[in-house]
Amino acid sequence: MNDNVVYVGLDYHQDVIQACVLDRAGNVLANRPCANAWRDVVASVPGGAPAGARVHASIEASCGSANLADELMARAAWRVDLAHPGYVNRLKQSPDKTDFSDARLLADLTRVGYLPRVWLASEPIRQLRALVRYRQALVRQRRSAKQQIRALLRQQRLRAPGGMNPWTKAWLAWVGEQAPLGEQGGWIAGRLLARLGQVAGEIKAVEKRLEQVTADDPIVARLRTMPAVGLVTAVTLRAMIGRFDRFATGKQLARFCGLSPRNASSGARVADAGLVAACDRELRACVIEAAHRLMRLDARWSALANQLRARGKKICLVAAAIGNRWLRWLYHAMKETEAGQTPPPAGQQPESKTKKEAIEGKTAGRRRRSKMALAG
Repeated sequence: MNDNVVYVGLDYHQDVIQACVLDRAGNVLANRPCANAWRDVVASVPGGAPAGARVHASIEASCGSANLADELMARAAWRVDLAHPGYVNRLKQSPDKTDFSDARLLADLTRVGYLPRVWLASEPIRQLRALVRYRQALVRQRRSAKQQIRALLRQQRLRAPGGMNPWTKAWLAWVGEQAPLGEQGGWIAGRLLARLGQVAGEIKAVEKRLEQVTADDPIVARLRTMPAVGLVTAVTLRAMIGRFDRFATGKQLARFCGLSPRNASSGARVADAGLVAACDRELRACVIEAAHRLMRLDARWSALANQLRARGKKICLVAAAIGNRWLRWLYHAMKETEAGQTPPPAGQQPESKTKKEAIEGKTAGRRRRSKMALAG
């Protein structure tokens, strides 16, 4: 084993970074603050480190940490891992919290191989995420404006004449010009309608930008050929998931998207308790919406939904189940697409693993679970 390596834990903050450096034996070579710049972080490795030592660093995933990790890997040739902040927080046993101890913990977890790592997305994926999240923020603003307009109408107990459908041009004109909302209510409604039009135009501009940015992306192109998947769903999956082959199984992908049931077993009782909470809520909502479209537009998923409803399952559970199984199929289809292979058709299951591959997969799973149990 090569001893010419040091381990660096970086406790990240916007202005200052606490850097702790350990050798292979766990001796602290340095633990000092430095400026949030890659050159200053590199300079934090002391002169007492072995000459030409390789650096294996870790940093908690947070806003800005991925950019610093990219710079350290590209400019200083460091190996940098992002740590899951939730798991790292649970590993801290001390009731006291300091930057000094946090950096030491990250370095020590890296040294012993128990760091709970997360995937470091590339710069293009991070930029695409920024666009997707900007659109999501605009959608929330649009929803808020619509809810406020509805509230104004409810306060005055008003209903549109002639059975107008809400949010049509005629309905919006009635709200803005004819609805007796009172002096202040009418003024507020006018401002909300103006904001609604402005946000709608901005959403169209963002979607046009997303179309341009992903025009040459083969993953987005493949996703958009699938039933019930349009531009917004495709770019959301691409931005939040990144690469499908970074997951070992389709089950892992479904859990990452928040479409797996949470185990709530205790003693002799075996039970589930809703969907897992640790996920990107917007990503899960996107998959749920796709599941509802699949139930309407695709024969295979429609038949499965009918079977579940016939067994008395609620529509929310049916949508979650469809989303879960669709993600498992999607994993195999997109993994083969990323590998340059022809994916199976939507109604065909992927080829089963050989007995040797299944045994190796189960062994690797047990090792991962044992490692997490020791870390927890």
